[in-house]
Amino acid sequence: MTVAVLGTGIMGSGMARSLLRAGHEVRVWNRTADRAKPLAEDGATVAADASEAVRGADVVLTMLFDADSVLQVVGAVVDQIGPDAVWLQTSTIGVDGAERAAAFAAEHGIAALDAPVLGTKAPAEQGTLTVLVSGDPALVDRVRPVLDAIGAKTVVAGDRFGQASALKL
Repeated sequence: MTVAVLGTGIMGSGMARSLLRAGHEVRVWNRTADRAKPLAEDGATVAADASEAVRGADVVLTMLFDADSVLQVVGAVVDQIGPDAVWLQTSTIGVDGAERAAAFAAEHGIAALDAPVLGTKAPAEQGTLTVLVSGDPALVDRVRPVLDAIGAKTVVAGDRFGQASALKL
């Protein structure tokens, strides 16, 4: 799969490396470009901007600071997210943030899953996070290779976006 990772801080960079090890094509972008550049050595394509990262991606994975950051970044690239792409929102954005993200996805016709993760830098680097996911079961099945690459365990928290964030909190 082609995965765009938006946000390559401590967690996002580890997740990107895990995706690369699993054989996925990974495009990375970070608001501070220097944080994404080291991933090129691991085989990732470092995008000049978020639009370039998501264009043609099968999965758009967000791992950003908070709900405002997530919605700002995804809002800036919404027109570049393909009709068959899945937005895998892995940031910890809370219940309110998840509700806002769900409303945004619905408004723009984006297939989306709420998938906050449990773990720190080492599990992110090792691909052993616990992924809490909620949303359409068919979408969960579609992105299963990505979930398996970043996590040792996936817990399906429900079929409604936001239930995973509620479980995490």
